[in-house]
Parts: sequence; structure tokens; C-alpha cells
Amino acid sequence: MLDPETHDRLKAAVFSQIGQDMGVLAVLRDEIEELRGHIRRIRPHTTTSMSLVGTDGGNNQIRFDPFLVQVVRVVDSSNNEYCVEAVTPTTDVGGLSDAQFNGSGEPRTALGAMMEFLGVRQLTALSHMIRRNDDGRPTSPSWVQVYRELMEWAVLFQILRDKDFANDTIIVFDGLLRSKVFARELFMRLRDGFAEQIDRHRKTGRNIYLVGVAKRSKVLDRYRLAMALQEILRTTYPAYAEIPRDIEARAYTWSEYARGSEVAEQGGEANKFVAGKMFFVKFGPQQDDPIWPVDLFEPQTSQAPEILGALLADATEGFPVPFYPLCLQRAHENAALVDFDFDVIQDLVFDGIRKELADEAPRMDEFQLQSADPSGQRY
Repeated sequence: MLDPETHDRLKAAVFSQIGQDMGVLAVLRDEIEELRGHIRRIRPHTTTSMSLVGTDGGNNQIRFDPFLVQVVRVVDSSNNEYCVEAVTPTTDVGGLSDAQFNGSGEPRTALGAMMEFLGVRQLTALSHMIRRNDDGRPTSPSWVQVYRELMEWAVLFQILRDKDFANDTIIVFDGLLRSKVFARELFMRLRDGFAEQIDRHRKTGRNIYLVGVAKRSKVLDRYRLAMALQEILRTTYPAYAEIPRDIEARAYTWSEYARGSEVAEQGGEANKFVAGKMFFVKFGPQQDDPIWPVDLFEPQTSQAPEILGALLADATEGFPVPFYPLCLQRAHENAALVDFDFDVIQDLVFDGIRKELADEAPRMDEFQLQSADPSGQRY
């Protein structure tokens, strides 16, 4: 515990530093003031909504040293399962690439279909963040998270290509519509594929909208206090504001994460990572209701009033998180591997180890009865 003298010195240092940095807050307040003239009211609009979400790493990681099994599972809000796989950091990347295709070279998974569309056959060619590990050693423990993200994009593409929509539909993606895990210009090719499929559905009389909703973003984190002080989006009705690209860029270490296609059209550097246009959206009617960062698919930005109006009813019913799309919350619940499901998978890991141990399997049973944390007996 801090003694009074140390507390006083620390207080003086903190107050002094904040006083020096108040100029930063003043700049942020000036920058965010630009949004005041762009705030629009959200009016209800009827359409169907569905969402796509994959499990988070914290929900599906089964750790039992020396093994680390992660389950990659992608479902939607109606509990339709599109993918379920078990991988570890030492999974053979080459073999995993081959597993996306059948013996005749045709895609057998959503990821394989996306790879075929993008003209690649190996995961190492699909993402620069995945490297070969022929020696059986993990090149990077994080490559499994990259694989999961690739699978989520692949399932989204599969839904757009293969699903027959009975009504106009909003597909809500868990996260912003931008990614840096794809190699070269492959993400932009995928974005074009999204646009082609959406246009195909439109010609059959079905409007399909693509939206990315994030729980937080660096842009919103940067400007949240300034927005509160300037009373931006503190309306007594649901509202939204389109975020200019220059405001986005100031919040990111790498400005290309905020570089839209319009920059390339104006003679700037090509867009490789961004398929969405960011909006700050408040679905609740109270001034202090939460504000969410939302990406609308770039070609559909002009339809923001209809799209956000259709999301309004779904977000209004949000539970347990208020004014957050209910379809996305349902998809999270369906995808999460917790409680009994988690215990079942944990037992599968034990059973798999027991099978490989063969004659030594009884030692595994003894091991499971031993406490992993003997020190816990003190409490």
C-alpha cells in the first residue's frame, strides 16, 4: 500500500502530466466537432437480419500441457454450423492446406472454396502470417487465430455464394469489415467477390446488406471523451454519424487500415485492407446509451439509412448487452464452447492422449486424479 508521502508525490506527478497533455484533448475536441453536422436520426426499416460469428480464443482453447488444442467453430444466429475443426500450433500447415480440397482437387470446405476463388492452394500463399512448419515446430503460436479469421471470412463468402435468401437480409459480421491477414491484394479480390454475389442476389429481387459490428475500435477509444465533452451523438433518439477517413487514420498506427477505395480513386495508394466505411451508431433513445463502431460494406454506404434502420429493431431487443444487435449476441451464445461443451472437449483431449499412450494409458488415469495446483489446498 502506498504511504501518504508517496501518494502525494504520485498525485503531484499525475496532475502535472495531465496539465501538460490537456492540449492533446483540445485537439481531439476540435477534430471531433466535425461530426456535429453529420449526425442523422435512425428511423425504423423492416428486413431480416442474420449474423455470422466464430468463437473467441478464450472460449475454445483447451490447454493441457504439453498440448494446446483450439477448436475453430463458426455458426450463425440460427445455430447453423458451418465449420468445426481442432487444430494446434504444431498442426502441419501443408497438410491443413491439402485438407481443404478433396482427392480430385475440388474444394471440400468453405476455406477451400475461398482459396480456389482467390487462386491459391496453400495457406502460406493466402496469408503472410502463416508459415510452413514442416519440422513440426510452431512458427508462431498466433497463426491459429489467423486461421480462424480466414475461416470466418470464408464462411461469409460461402453464405453469400450458396444461400438462397427468401427476404431482404442483413448479414452482420462480428468485427469490422477490414483485415490485414490476407497476402498481397487478396482481400480486395475477396471484397470484389462479395460485391459480385450481392449484385447477383439483387438481380433476383433480393437485397443483401453486409455490415460489420465491433465491440470497440481504436477510433472510438481515441475520441470517446472528446465526444462526451462536445456532446456528439448525445441525442434523445437513435442516431449515427459517418466517420471521415482522415479522423480514422489519426487513430491508427498504420494509416492503411483506414484507407478506403476512394483514396485510390483520387490517385492515392491502393486500398488493400479495407472493405467497409465506418459509422458511429447509437441504437438507444437515451443520451448515455452505448455507441458502437459499425462498418457498412463500401459499395452500400449510400444506403446507410435503410441498413441502420433495419438493424435498429434487432439492437433494441438486444440482451444481455443493451442496444447491441441481438442476432450477433445469439450467434456468440451458439458459438461459445463453455460449461458442458467445454468439459466434453476437455475429455476428448484426455481420451486422445490415453489412446496414444496405449499400454501406458493407466498412468494417464492416475495423472488426472492428481491436483495440478497443490498450493491451492492452503485456501
